[in-house]
Amino acid sequence: MAVQKIRSGLVSRIARLIDFRIEERMRDTIRDLTNRVNDLEHATADHRRRLDAAESGLEHARGDLLWTRAELDRIIPHVAAQEAQLETLRESMVMVPRADTKQVAEARSLIEEIQRQHAQIRVRLAGIARYEDRLRRLEDNRLAPSAQ
Repeated sequence: MAVQKIRSGLVSRIARLIDFRIEERMRDTIRDLTNRVNDLEHATADHRRRLDAAESGLEHARGDLLWTRAELDRIIPHVAAQEAQLETLRESMVMVPRADTKQVAEARSLIEEIQRQHAQIRVRLAGIARYEDRLRRLEDNRLAPSAQ
């Protein structure tokens, strides 16, 4: 019994010595790995936050794009009608060789009305173009920080 007690004590002491030596050699490696895992966890959380922000911005841009598309769909028929009226006016001016002053005045007023409406349409389209350019710049600015 005494021999067995000595043997188990010796085995226990040798096991503790081996454990201590292994822990002593692996301590720096384990600390480095622990730090690296912590850094990766923080980076992953930051990437998730940025991805959520980018997705939110993308959804906002999609909504703006849908609104812009609806506005374009609304304006395009008006532009087409204006172009058809202008073409009809051009044809009528070419086909009528002579006109009295009343017809000339009426034609001029029609031309001026069409030009006024074209100017309004150009202003609206320019506004939409500026809005889309601003959206593009905002998206570029929003996506640029996440690329870093």
